[in-house]
Amino acid sequence: MAESILSGRRVLLIIGGGIAAYKSLELIRRLRERGASVRAIMTAAAHEFVTPLSVSSLSGDKVYADLFDLTDEAEMGHIELSRDADLLVVAPATADLMAKMAHGIAGDLASTALLATDKKVLIAPAMNVRMWTHRATQRNFETLLADGVDFVGPNEGDMACGEYGPGRMAEPAEILAAIEAHFAALAFPGGGPLKGKRVLITSGPTHEPIDPVRYLANRSSGKQGYAIAQAMARLGAETVLVSGPTNLPSPPGVTMTRVETAREMLSACEAALPADIAICAAAVADWRVASDAEQKLKKQPGEQAPALMLVENPDILATLSHLTTNRPRLVIGFAAETEKVIEHAVAKRQRKGCDWIVANDVSPATGVMGGDLNTVHLITREGQEDWPLLPKQAVAERLARRIADHFSTAKAAE
Repeated sequence: MAESILSGRRVLLIIGGGIAAYKSLELIRRLRERGASVRAIMTAAAHEFVTPLSVSSLSGDKVYADLFDLTDEAEMGHIELSRDADLLVVAPATADLMAKMAHGIAGDLASTALLATDKKVLIAPAMNVRMWTHRATQRNFETLLADGVDFVGPNEGDMACGEYGPGRMAEPAEILAAIEAHFAALAFPGGGPLKGKRVLITSGPTHEPIDPVRYLANRSSGKQGYAIAQAMARLGAETVLVSGPTNLPSPPGVTMTRVETAREMLSACEAALPADIAICAAAVADWRVASDAEQKLKKQPGEQAPALMLVENPDILATLSHLTTNRPRLVIGFAAETEKVIEHAVAKRQRKGCDWIVANDVSPATGVMGGDLNTVHLITREGQEDWPLLPKQAVAERLARRIADHFSTAKAAE
């Protein structure tokens, strides 16, 4: 099984005080799932929002809070606590914590650990919009950037206080992606085994309009395609992600094109060519309404439901596979099946003309569609590989490594 980029990495998570502190629990869970160890420091204010017991239970380690705790200092001094980590992450980073970092103030364990570290620091700010846009906070932001501190967020959105604007803490998935990108840069300082390769990836569902407010769609979350884009970018590939409507953040280091319909997706894919690799992970709707209504269809008492005339959507995978010019050297499709998974996938690869098919069972009993786990089978000209049940991120990493090995083998044979 492909090893996660976070396997064996040590993260020191500093949790500041703010309503967004609850997101730190999800971040810890995701880091642990990917093999990272997590130690946590909580500020006094953080205790008002999440409990040390919750943090400790998820991290599997004790929680540190008091600068002058004799037991903690004997077991793990505050200097060693920061130096033992591979990366320090501050989430949420309050205006107070940012100010202390910018001015070298060490008045508690969190600020002291940040001042004492010689490791990279990544912070996820979270505060009221007025606090974020205040000149003092912006000065501190510029100072920290100049000092080499990395930022993820803040995002724009609704605040717990009822206001709207920039200041929302980045989502755990975004912070996780930034952490993985940091370690990928360390693992592949030369750019990675796919450096110089261009990859086109499709992901998510498509929305085919019925009228201005209704559409045909499917249950795809886009998680697998986004994970593949992130994994390919980490291996050095120039990555273009063409995505249907999802609620997922853009992966770092990836060029995003967002579309709604199958026809828009095909057009975006053609515009992204030439590419060395095409990975069609999107769940493209097979049909669309022949003529969508310009106005909302109204239900009238006693009337029958309107009949929808459907026409076939363009087949993006087959189109890319059968290109006579600019065909990618490796075209990979996905087959989401509810029965006879292998049989249907083998037939699909031959019918579409692609090089590989990644097949998975999405029948309701599996809970895969929209979930975080996947069991896939890789179908190639040479045969079939059965992969175990894995998190979608691990599936993505394994597929990216398999692609890198394919091109390495091909180059050696030249």
